[in-house]
Amino acid sequence: MTASLLCGLVFGAGLLISGMVQPTKVLAFLDIFGAWDPSLAIVMIAALTVSIPGFMLAKRRSRPLFAAKSLWPTKSKIDQPLILGATLFGIGWGLVGLCPGPALESLATLSPRLFVFVASMSGGMLLESIWRRSRPLPQRERDLANVADG
Repeated sequence: MTASLLCGLVFGAGLLISGMVQPTKVLAFLDIFGAWDPSLAIVMIAALTVSIPGFMLAKRRSRPLFAAKSLWPTKSKIDQPLILGATLFGIGWGLVGLCPGPALESLATLSPRLFVFVASMSGGMLLESIWRRSRPLPQRERDLANVADG
């Protein structure tokens, strides 16, 4: 719990410092034929520079520091749910300029538009959860095994 809180605080601070909670900044990055702002690419490169060595170190450990077992994803197939999810995420990001992390952090502004966005995003997550539970049990077990067999 403490590790999760610390990671969330570092992530949130990074979003604030980089300005990624500002939809206009994200939309300017997506506007490659207009007033393009490359700062989001710089933020992504910086994030990869920090996270790749961390993942490499974590992969070498027999078990995590704060858990009994590593839960590395094993699924590598590009399937319909992945394509659909990525498409919906991209459409939402392009229309609004926010993804889930910055949207939740920006709720502190008390903007009604952000509350609508987060409520819509939460509704979509709920619908996906209902859809996943409605699938036949053997498929759900395979999905869970792909996540748990790290």
